[in-house]
Amino acid sequence: MLTETTPVKERIAERKTIVYKTLVDPTVIKVAGEKLKSKIFTRFGFLKPKPEEIQFVSIDKYYEPYILINGKYTIDYYRKCAYTINVDEKVREVILLNQKFKPKPTEEPSAKGYKVIKLEGEEHLLYEDKASLILDKTGQEVPLKQLPSAPSEEQPTKMLAELGENAKKLEIAPDADVDIIRSKIVKRPEDIKRVVHELFEVTDRAVIYTPVYKVLFQNVKTGEVKAIEFDGVTSKRIQ
Repeated sequence: MLTETTPVKERIAERKTIVYKTLVDPTVIKVAGEKLKSKIFTRFGFLKPKPEEIQFVSIDKYYEPYILINGKYTIDYYRKCAYTINVDEKVREVILLNQKFKPKPTEEPSAKGYKVIKLEGEEHLLYEDKASLILDKTGQEVPLKQLPSAPSEEQPTKMLAELGENAKKLEIAPDADVDIIRSKIVKRPEDIKRVVHELFEVTDRAVIYTPVYKVLFQNVKTGEVKAIEFDGVTSKRIQ
């Protein structure tokens, strides 16, 4: 076992801020919402209200943050080892690498007719692990297909600042992503005797803000209000 626990060396890339351009006009989203409005108020799977009973209320755009991070962990280390070698029971002494070993009796039933010598030494090992994660604002992993591809704004920081108070809702803790990927891949083996080299490295990290349209409709008969959300890049409905 490693008697002294030294800190893991780290090399962490700076986090980039990326804001996707909105590629869909709000009018297109409003039309898409009109086509679906009756469905969101359907009851029991078949009771649909009349289209004129569902009225458009508003359409707003907000940004949903996603975190992209790539990390790698490497440890080059030695661990203790012991090898047991069977020798003929008549052997009184074994010389290996200019060292003398006295064979000892063994109680193993399978080694009947033999004595054993034990060789103690060290084994040299290299352990590596890596991960590429996409996280939502809560730190939960999401599939790659959930994050669309799009051109990005040229001045993302300025654009986020223009959101005013809403920008605070989009803030991600500075090292939240690093802590998550570190917990997944930095796992020291338990049988370490000494470490030659150990490194936790984050090679790429970014917060990507994707535009989302939220369209509100109201059932004028019941007063109930419901929302439909659409991706501002692909115009696909977000379930």
